[in-house]
Amino acid sequence: MASTDQLPVAVVGAGPIGLTTALGLAHYGVPFVLLEEDAVLSSDTKAGTTLSRTLEIWDRYGCVDEILAAALRIDEIGDIDRATNTPRASVQLAELVNDTRFPFVVNLPQTKMEPILAAALERTGNTVRTRTKLESFAIEDDRVVLEVSTPAGPERIEASHLLACDGGRSRIRDALGVAVTGETLPERYMLIDVVVDLDVNNARDYPYLAYFADRSEWMVLIRQPDNWRFLFPLAQGAEPPGDEDLLVKVKQFIGEVDRIELLGTVIYNVHHRVADEWTQDRKVFLMGDAAHLITPMWALGLNTGALDASNLPWRLAWVLRGWAGPELLDGYEQEQRPVAINGSGEMAEAARKYMSHERGAVTAGWSDWATAYTRTLLSVRLDVEGHGDWSMVMTSAEPPAVRAGDRAPDLSLHGPSGRETIHGLCRDSFVALYFTDVRRRPELPVNDSPALKHYAISRWDAPLDSGLRDRSLFDPGSVATERYGVPAETVVLVRPDGHVAAVAPMRPGIAEELYTRVTGRPVPREGE
Repeated sequence: MASTDQLPVAVVGAGPIGLTTALGLAHYGVPFVLLEEDAVLSSDTKAGTTLSRTLEIWDRYGCVDEILAAALRIDEIGDIDRATNTPRASVQLAELVNDTRFPFVVNLPQTKMEPILAAALERTGNTVRTRTKLESFAIEDDRVVLEVSTPAGPERIEASHLLACDGGRSRIRDALGVAVTGETLPERYMLIDVVVDLDVNNARDYPYLAYFADRSEWMVLIRQPDNWRFLFPLAQGAEPPGDEDLLVKVKQFIGEVDRIELLGTVIYNVHHRVADEWTQDRKVFLMGDAAHLITPMWALGLNTGALDASNLPWRLAWVLRGWAGPELLDGYEQEQRPVAINGSGEMAEAARKYMSHERGAVTAGWSDWATAYTRTLLSVRLDVEGHGDWSMVMTSAEPPAVRAGDRAPDLSLHGPSGRETIHGLCRDSFVALYFTDVRRRPELPVNDSPALKHYAISRWDAPLDSGLRDRSLFDPGSVATERYGVPAETVVLVRPDGHVAAVAPMRPGIAEELYTRVTGRPVPREGE
């Protein structure tokens, strides 16, 4: 829906966040160029666990099925007592079965994930421009001008916006003069991949994602699709163990086995560092590691970056289509920066302390549902109203009523042409959900806008003579109504990224008013 003469958005860096961002832009029909200075995608041993919220984002962008086909799905996050090698309390992700299509996390190494994302991008008619290095850029009036070097020589690219997905050593961030606040700990992490049989000849029955917490030395065990991965800390100043010593260390946790082979290793620095500013002139935006470096504990590195790639593309689409004012772009930093500073970063650090039995560790006491909701990033509530009201941790024993900023629970409903999901309804637009009784013939606008759709949700199926059949969703047993927990005759406005924009009592025109309050523009009609 973008104009044919629209300048492309320039995305620099084709790691997981750059690729996901590009898929988001493609999903919303925004022209873009994705630039990567290397000749090929990364081959390093990197991130391995993807959380439920990221799977929802990839589902919206049309690539989750291929990810799931290559990954291992996991419905339990284990906690192993190292002294006895026996399981303790674990996180049961099946608690989320009524909240998401993905009541599990997946293990898939980044080296296999990135090609799947790149192939999905090619199916949209776009490709990664490899061996294209950004040398400099300048903001000029209504555009950003990039100077790049390519095998064919220098090239000038004009873009509507520049998205920095160029990693923790971001040259774009440095060129903007943006400082990074936080710390890099003296401790480092070592990640190793090994081939070992823990299923048959040396059966251990560990959960496919398990944490061995210990005061002297902890370890994380991750079952990849075709090997096992281990993550453990390196003491300050310590030299990395040699290959044989690494295998000895692994066996100190899992016991003796008949055969074990080392595949690869990588060493991580431990960070909790966040850029002081994420945007400049509503033209340049920092994303992923360029905006925040998060300790890779509880899978909060890549998955926090995925939240950035969920938040920004729809905003750019709405602004470039003229469906929203440029101030809509300000919400990206307002919402995502607190999550990175005081959410993911602090939670990852608390998890690190928990693993090593330090003071300040994550405390127990959450319900099973709340723990699962938090550990999968479904609990993220964004500061959509600019009041500083956001959260990343769910502590209630039962699901509370939805509030502005919450990720909208994704439940199944039944429309006139078959099964629908709430996230499916808002895949391309805002959606107003009217929790009402269709027998009373409530007044609902017709669906004549590509930017805002209207649906009644009722435990009563709309009669054919009600005039509401085309925009009514049947909620058997009021399951969705009870999960949302709002009073009768309430409208819940859900954004294209699946977060609740507003909750208000029903009255004529309220959804349109809420939409205009969020976007700064009236609701466009078909053809506008």
